[in-house]
Amino acid sequence: MIHRQIQIAPSILSADFGRLNDDIATVEPFADMLHVDIMDGHFVPNLTFGAPIVRFIKTKLPLDCHLMMENPENFIEDFVKAGAASITVHQEACVHLNRVLQKIKELGIKAAVAINPATSILEIEEVLDMVDMVLVMSVNPGFGGQKFIDAALHKIRELRALKPSLLIQVDGGINEETAALCREAGADILVAGSYIFGATDRAAAIQSLRGK
Repeated sequence: MIHRQIQIAPSILSADFGRLNDDIATVEPFADMLHVDIMDGHFVPNLTFGAPIVRFIKTKLPLDCHLMMENPENFIEDFVKAGAASITVHQEACVHLNRVLQKIKELGIKAAVAINPATSILEIEEVLDMVDMVLVMSVNPGFGGQKFIDAALHKIRELRALKPSLLIQVDGGINEETAALCREAGADILVAGSYIFGATDRAAAIQSLRGK
């Protein structure tokens, strides 16, 4: 029986960038936070936007900024100033992961670490006491609308057993079916882009991810 409160983070990567704040307004009453994917075209094969765009997002929801980029430590302060409530960096992009996470915490916001599908949780075991959240990527990062990689479920279970109090977020290929699998495995926060923003009834789509 799952007793955790499942949180939903719509990924604005799938929103209409031409009317971004209008699209955000359609999910704001039903979501818990907004997931903001920052891609640099180097760490991942895609390019999105930087801190100046984040600054113009109008919402009452916390902004969860996922930095899919090389040398994220050079940009952390910019995203904090732009309004980030939490920043996630990739283990694979940080030579000195401990130092980068410490920098985020020192700036007064929540710090999280993400791992790609091919990365073992052993690679982040030493920083679990530093982070507020771990993001398990259930697709290879860079594009929306990809198919869920089932191996992510094992990682969720491992993390839950390793540190029961840890907040576990899952991103990639999340829909009603995969959301149920993630909830059962022990996830707390589900990131969904195309499933939510592509829905006719976005409120109902979000509720279905919660299992309601």
